[in-house]
Amino acid sequence: MNRIQRCLAALAGLSGTLLALMSAAPAALATPPPPDPGTPGAVPPPVLHTVVTGGMPGWQIALIAVTTAVIAATTAVILDRALAARHRLPAPTA
Repeated sequence: MNRIQRCLAALAGLSGTLLALMSAAPAALATPPPPDPGTPGAVPPPVLHTVVTGGMPGWQIALIAVTTAVIAATTAVILDRALAARHRLPAPTA
């Protein structure tokens, strides 16, 4: 039964990925239509440049990365110590 469940979970994941790609593809491939060549004096539309006025400064990104690394390291140490405390061997009897 586990094999069937794993196959169904993998199939569900792949179908979800395919659905996400299909819904995002039309927006990613959208381009303005070319001008009609039959009209005289057709001027192509101007090229639009996106200007980004916001964003996150580099020091904030670095602070988030350092904080995440410290939290991950602290969690790993706590879990390692908890696991080591659970698996202590009893003292040998003399």
